[in-house]
Amino acid sequence: MPRKTDANNPADWLWIATSDLEFLRLACDEEVSFIGVRSKLAEVLEKVMKAELIRDGWKLVKTHDLLFLAKELRARRCALIAPLEPVVEALAEAYMLDRYPGFDLDDPDWPLLRMQVAQVTALLAAVQARVIAPAP
Repeated sequence: MPRKTDANNPADWLWIATSDLEFLRLACDEEVSFIGVRSKLAEVLEKVMKAELIRDGWKLVKTHDLLFLAKELRARRCALIAPLEPVVEALAEAYMLDRYPGFDLDDPDWPLLRMQVAQVTALLAAVQARVIAPAP
């Protein structure tokens, strides 16, 4: 039976982010598709930030702008965003530059990317702890 999701349910955003992170960890372990992993990591970060915002009563805005989402979290005085500001900024820039031709691409830095995956994983865990997951 298909799983029905709800864009206004933070647990559903986290469920998808968790699945995406499993894929990213495997790709990092094998060092496969640096640009793809970094771009997908930005998407995961977006999902986690949206989950936290929705949990806090935010009305969903359809955006992929990580800097906008970080600003929304700061406006709500969310303590979770402060330690992630550097990864938010790095991934916000990479998210746009990696997706389309016409930009200079960075050389793969797998140790940095693994660190960013760990930071996003920690944020995911912190938000999951704040969200009561629905029954399966």
